[in-house]
Amino acid sequence: MSPVRAAAAARRRLVSLSRPSRSFDASRYFRAADHLRFLNVGTTTVRRMGRAIAREYREAWGIAGGLAFADALMPDRYLEVKGIGIEVLACFWREFTPDLLPVWKGWLAKNYSANWATTDSICGLLVGPLLVAQPRLAGVMLTWARNPNLWVRRASAVALIPSVRRGRTLDIAYKIARRLHADREDLLQKAVGWMLREAGKADPARLETYLRANGARIPRTTVRYAIERFPSAKRRELLVVTKGRAELRAL
Repeated sequence: MSPVRAAAAARRRLVSLSRPSRSFDASRYFRAADHLRFLNVGTTTVRRMGRAIAREYREAWGIAGGLAFADALMPDRYLEVKGIGIEVLACFWREFTPDLLPVWKGWLAKNYSANWATTDSICGLLVGPLLVAQPRLAGVMLTWARNPNLWVRRASAVALIPSVRRGRTLDIAYKIARRLHADREDLLQKAVGWMLREAGKADPARLETYLRANGARIPRTTVRYAIERFPSAKRRELLVVTKGRAELRAL
């Protein structure tokens, strides 16, 4: 079966498994995402289906077929349909090459991933593993951080998380953080805080030094995410030195 026909069959299968929103309403987790639709199938089912499809067609398709499968599904309005495209392509991760980065950026820039879940799946399952395998590509994220599209900018931070967890690309991560601190988008501020928190796991002293030096210009949402893994006393101290005294009541 061709990748496009297999994609259509997978979509039909997901639709057949859809559940009423009263049993599980995915829309609760997505603010202002009126463009999205939900089958309420569940992540486990989508992941299991994706892996089964990849096993069946891996040898016949290769990475080109996996990409064609995902390409056919990414514009779909249903979250789970996008998700199975990403899951199948992720199974070809050993064949990822640098020329896939512009394709994935295109999905983001065209708003095929205009929600945090799809964006983060692209980052965690596709872009992130490629950056881990080929660290020299991480610098590309600096250009993504300047992109006018919200989802491309979010991806510039989230895609680095698999690398910074390994203690890699920390210099690039902190450069991206500085670049994005002025961004007023809540989803960007959370993403940067998440990236910094993971960078702090690899080098807590460096994160603390960074927060003390730059705290006044870092959005409070970002600071609070970044300090989550510090001990309680240290969190309180950092909220004070980064001019967050009003935040102390929430601790």
